[in-house]
Amino acid sequence: MAAQRPESVSGPLAGVRVIDLTTVVMGPFATQILADLGADVVKVEPPEGDVLRHIAPMRNPGMGHIFLHHNRNKRSIVLDLKQPAGREALLRLARGGDVLIYNVRPQAMRRLRLGYEDVAAVNPRIVYVGAYGYGEGGRYAGQPAYDDLIQGMAALPAIFADAGADRPRYVPTAIADRITGLAAVNAVTAALYCRERTGMGQAVEVPMYETLAHMVLADHMAGRTFEPPIPPFRYERMLAPHRAPYRTKDGYVCVLIYNDKHWRSFFKLIGREEMFDADPRFASQEARSRNIGEVYAFVAGEMLRRTSAEWLRALKDADIPVAPLQSIEDVLADPHLAESGFFAATEHPTEGRLRTMAMPGAWSRTPAGQLRPAPRLGEHSVEILREAGYAAAEVEALIASGVTRTPAPPP
Repeated sequence: MAAQRPESVSGPLAGVRVIDLTTVVMGPFATQILADLGADVVKVEPPEGDVLRHIAPMRNPGMGHIFLHHNRNKRSIVLDLKQPAGREALLRLARGGDVLIYNVRPQAMRRLRLGYEDVAAVNPRIVYVGAYGYGEGGRYAGQPAYDDLIQGMAALPAIFADAGADRPRYVPTAIADRITGLAAVNAVTAALYCRERTGMGQAVEVPMYETLAHMVLADHMAGRTFEPPIPPFRYERMLAPHRAPYRTKDGYVCVLIYNDKHWRSFFKLIGREEMFDADPRFASQEARSRNIGEVYAFVAGEMLRRTSAEWLRALKDADIPVAPLQSIEDVLADPHLAESGFFAATEHPTEGRLRTMAMPGAWSRTPAGQLRPAPRLGEHSVEILREAGYAAAEVEALIASGVTRTPAPPP
């Protein structure tokens, strides 16, 4: 394993060095998780920086809000990989790395002569992870891919329309990027575990389309799971028109009456205990799944009889799963998140006081933590190059030639 970063690191990936060539959301989300878990993530940026640096709002140029939320605990080095000296510097970094992860198209890496064979030639133990749009084994290989496009390819917008929306629409968060980012974290940690047992590195592909299609079809393959297919051909519960926050007398609540115990309790709550046994639509999990539209419509009618506060209190007392419908402002003010340490206030050396999100979960022996704020572009260029064995004069020459750069003085 590579040497630890200078700070005291206690996370489960302490001692792992990740060479991070990713940009935008998917890759940086993955590598921030690795960094939060203790890995030394060296973020290699082009001279113009990660494009996500420039998404407003921001206090200072190049430090956009989403960038700040996906790049903490990393060190930034600028390398112009199109220049031979930049490529050579990257390979020198890779010699001391455990993982190299990128999210450009594989053809671009091959054009730069930074494909798996090139990197493995200098470090056979490297875990070389490509996270990009489409698997290399299919006809879409090499096509450009962004979150919106992959959502469309995997049928998410179409499912909204199937569920009754007035038109197809995207999920209003970068869900394809983040799901694929989580898959990339799984790939990295599994490949590292394999290397610990075998001593061998490998190349790993994490394609966005296949990853999101896997998630969607796990629900909606439905009757097409069987040969020959049997209806229904969607997971009907997910598409039921009333599968939405239920309207009450004065607002909305989120309720899931799921198993037999929940349904018996609900019928008792509304004064209709006989319905569970008397109405065949409700009498079993299978019956409810086959009549889910009518089942949800019945609940929707009942929910209009009380206020949100009345339903929240009554359903909680009956041990039926219920939650309020929260806005973003409600989530930010949620007392549970405050008590669980989800939010953290930090001081950024150039961006001032920031409200950030801690990594969810807890580790009893190797806690994850936040050691560094998101870096300025090239903030650690000199430091990282010196660690790779470059002399001070060589670093100055790389700066002078534009291969690398250091940040402008803070405002």
